[in-house]
Amino acid sequence: MSLRSFRRFLNTDTNAYRSSHRSTKQIPGPFWQKPQFSTTVKMSSIGGAGIGAGLYAAVSNPGQVLSQPEEAAAKAHHLKNGKGFTNPWDSYGEMSGLAIFWGIFSRKLTGKANKPDTTPPTVPIQTPTFLPTRETPKLRATWLGHACYYVEFPGGLRVLFDPVFEDCCAPINIKSLKRFTPPPCELEDLPAVDVVVISHNHYDHLSYPTLQRIQKKFPEAHYFAPLGNKAWFQKCGVDKVTELDWWESRSVKLEAVNSDDKSDRTGSISVAGEGTIKGGISATISALPCQHVSARTPFDKCKTLWASWGVESGGAKVYFAGDTGYRTVPSLPDDVDDYGPEFAHLPVCPAFGHIGQHRGPFDLGLIPIGAYQPRWLFSNVHADPKDAVNIFVDTKCRQALGMHWGTWVLTEEDVMEPPRKLREALKWKGVDEGRFGVVDIGESKEFESGKAQ
Repeated sequence: MSLRSFRRFLNTDTNAYRSSHRSTKQIPGPFWQKPQFSTTVKMSSIGGAGIGAGLYAAVSNPGQVLSQPEEAAAKAHHLKNGKGFTNPWDSYGEMSGLAIFWGIFSRKLTGKANKPDTTPPTVPIQTPTFLPTRETPKLRATWLGHACYYVEFPGGLRVLFDPVFEDCCAPINIKSLKRFTPPPCELEDLPAVDVVVISHNHYDHLSYPTLQRIQKKFPEAHYFAPLGNKAWFQKCGVDKVTELDWWESRSVKLEAVNSDDKSDRTGSISVAGEGTIKGGISATISALPCQHVSARTPFDKCKTLWASWGVESGGAKVYFAGDTGYRTVPSLPDDVDDYGPEFAHLPVCPAFGHIGQHRGPFDLGLIPIGAYQPRWLFSNVHADPKDAVNIFVDTKCRQALGMHWGTWVLTEEDVMEPPRKLREALKWKGVDEGRFGVVDIGESKEFESGKAQ
């Protein structure tokens, strides 16, 4: 096979061909794309009794410039040649793909690697329940596994974060990357999806087969992704995409039409008998920094941006941290605490403090707590529980739920270690355990909203 043929093979999301929702398209990897400044879209007419009427949305620049740090204007995370992105902080230590591969392989070769036991029972799984109406005074979050959360905002907005419903989080079928906990429901069981938010293009956060299922069930859902990812979505046949750079925001306005009126100004059909939403729905969606990388092949590392996100709607503010590191830790014996006083000099990522200062506080944070061992290999891009608690404090979240654990074995820590370490980290930081916790896969938790103003 020629190098060109090999690259073409790797640039194809081969998961699409193993999915039960098959497509004859070949879907290339990410492409560089300039930022989209505004677009006008129509949100979907949502099925399911009582969930919603026909919804129409305009996605546009916010009416006022939102607060951001002075250094944001320099866009230091853009490569000078315009062909990709970088982490512009001392907290990030670069490690090549080859170094990571050799680090993992050598640990297995020498018997140092821990192999997590995934024998059931591991993470409890519940069959999720969703609200029967969009009219609710509380913020509600349901964990669907790994980094996927379904969030029901007060006032009606329904947002799906980093959905991946497939068995394997890789472009080819790799046994070691198969789920050890299944999704708690089918994607098609969700009652409504207005907005899909993607943190970056790694396979455990962005799935072509899942995307096709969303398109089939919720064809008018609108996607938000970091800069450079729009072309990939368009190659997948998805046009309702807004891509944003760090600190950029868009206003989303959804207005309800009379459900008895089957015509509207766009010529679409609303569903009769579903009721109406008083006052419509509005939201502000912001791309925010985090410390990570991107790639879907060995040849496109950091060609597209990665991001955390802020979503404000119905008086509630949610921070979705995506996938992120906080510091870069040197190689240490396994029993050494990398937060000991001798490591106090290690730089921490300043972006989270900036987020808290300029966009916080938040009613709810969704923060990664897993995929961190060994630390010297993964700390630059994956937070451990102590990092997660520091991110929670820095971003000024009132409460938080953990994610990025309990679904695939990506690193060496034991399956149930992240929540245990999280409890220890909260005590270490002096944070009440009730403020930052975990839920079962499929479990929903409600939060008071409007307290983060």
